[in-house]
Amino acid sequence: MNSTMRLSEGQVLGQEAISGGYRHMRVRAPEIAAAARPGQFVHVRVPGLDTASLRRPFSIYRADGDEFAILYKTVGRGTERLAELAAGAHLSLIGPLGNGFPTDIGDRTPILVGGGYGVAPLAFLAARLPRRGVALLGGRSAGDVLCEQDFAALGWSVEVSTQDGTRGSRGLVTMLLDRHLAGSAKGSALELFACGPDGMLRAVGARAIAAGCPAWLSLDHHMVCGIGACLACVQKLRSPDGSTRQARVCSDGPVFEAREIVWEEPPR
Repeated sequence: MNSTMRLSEGQVLGQEAISGGYRHMRVRAPEIAAAARPGQFVHVRVPGLDTASLRRPFSIYRADGDEFAILYKTVGRGTERLAELAAGAHLSLIGPLGNGFPTDIGDRTPILVGGGYGVAPLAFLAARLPRRGVALLGGRSAGDVLCEQDFAALGWSVEVSTQDGTRGSRGLVTMLLDRHLAGSAKGSALELFACGPDGMLRAVGARAIAAGCPAWLSLDHHMVCGIGACLACVQKLRSPDGSTRQARVCSDGPVFEAREIVWEEPPR
């Protein structure tokens, strides 16, 4: 276990439905809230499930004072049970886990690229970065575009795209990124941060490498233990000398620089 990790109990302060099946939950857990950094996550044991059920990882969306928040979507038995919890319910937590986003960006302009609830750690990052930039938010439909007001309230320029055209520009969020990269005389003047589906992350990383700017990608692998013991979330990385190694997304990541990541070829 890393030095910042806490095994503790949290108390649900409240939660609310947002849109498209997404929910926002606030949890009181002073030690976790104080230590949390953008890009880290918590491992939650959902009460009311059988004892053999695995913990669920959730990116930290906010951390302030003695509480933190998560965003999630009800997609199965675990998150459905989580959505039923009322204020006062207790949660078994491990966190904060993993290594998050760097915040020392020098004089580069940050561009955040998020898809669906992948915007959660980016909203946390937007509040902690020393400079404001552009937040590019994407989703399949209008209900999948989250946290737009969070970024705007922090002084970020916000652009939105949806695949079906129901909100913002019609198309993929990488289309918005292409416009910014094309308009930048020097890619090195930008620094990218992204969280979302693998396909989006791979596309963002390829564009960053071509433009010569750093890109920090938060990977979403199946995390069973959350502490690097079970090796269920292994990712191949490339070292500076060209050799490759295996890293654990939960403990070595989940954030990696785009040039490190060796993407497996998609199945035919």
